[in-house]
Amino acid sequence: MNLNFAVTKTDPSSKGRIGTMQTSRGPIDTPVFMPVGTQATVKTLDPEEVKALGYDIILANTYHLCLRPGHQTIKAMGGLHDFMGWRGSLLTDSGGFQVFSMKDLVKITESGIRFASHLDGSRHDLTPEFAIEVQEALGADIIMALDEMVTPDSSDDYAREASLRSTRWGERCLNARTRSDIALFGITQGGFDEKLRQESAQQIVNLGFDGYAIGGLSVGESKEIMSAMVDVTTPILPEDKPRYLMGVGTPDDLVRCVAQGIDMFDCVMPTRNARNGYLFTSQGRVAIRNAKYAKDESPIDPECDCSTCLRFTRAYLRHLFMAGEILALRLNTIHNLGFYKRRMDKIRDAIHAGELGRWADSLEDQ
Repeated sequence: MNLNFAVTKTDPSSKGRIGTMQTSRGPIDTPVFMPVGTQATVKTLDPEEVKALGYDIILANTYHLCLRPGHQTIKAMGGLHDFMGWRGSLLTDSGGFQVFSMKDLVKITESGIRFASHLDGSRHDLTPEFAIEVQEALGADIIMALDEMVTPDSSDDYAREASLRSTRWGERCLNARTRSDIALFGITQGGFDEKLRQESAQQIVNLGFDGYAIGGLSVGESKEIMSAMVDVTTPILPEDKPRYLMGVGTPDDLVRCVAQGIDMFDCVMPTRNARNGYLFTSQGRVAIRNAKYAKDESPIDPECDCSTCLRFTRAYLRHLFMAGEILALRLNTIHNLGFYKRRMDKIRDAIHAGELGRWADSLEDQ
């Protein structure tokens, strides 16, 4: 397994920690936020622009790439890194989340998931073995086991069976792997029951993965429930392995969850918000379409040193967005990803200073 992880600093005021995760593509400082590059691209940006913002790892989507252009096509072209021109590390998900989000087009059995393509309605079977086959063909540095997602409206009986099936599928994923140079992470489930979360985490840990993810959160539950589930799961996960909270989250979520012991995050929030004209700043979120910015000569965020803020005014960015110019989406995305990168830098600074716990507590009081 070509992944080394070491914790180098812990925060006395919380469970927050700083580490280094090493892949064959180079070191990754943790805690880390991973931009989402669903279809082998972080939308609107060139890979070199993402790298220039300070990101060393991004996430790509197995479901979408399997359907188009196809994992064998990407493999024949040298793998996903070469295909998309990305010089950093790559993490691919198993595709399970995207398949489950289609609901009516999905049938779950012990074998796996039968689904209909959103592109042409063709039928496909996503099994644990096929999820590993696809991800190994893509050649990501970190790949994910197939799991069964539990949503807030799931019954207790369904949550228990889905968690047990996720464990069985996780074992099949381990047995299916053929490449020792790729790290495989297991995913814990358990719904929104503390005991079930603990049982799932222990079962997945007992299987022996290279890293561990917490799945099935940030799917509509309250912040209090999400925090409680992270609190009961994290202590069970090995201290010498990276801990990944999937699909999270807001800038404040990152602070709180690092303080709970999480090392890795991904979320579409910064890029999707950018494309919809919502920009994260040190003073709160800005809706750039608002008329009050039509003659505003200030940058989006006076504390930001991204190329968007250094060169352009709020007035210009509003003009581009209202005119439907593609440049608006690019500049907004550069800013939001820059904001998230600085947020992670500030979290690491707070851990070094022993202040992360107090920062997280202050957010709870707002």
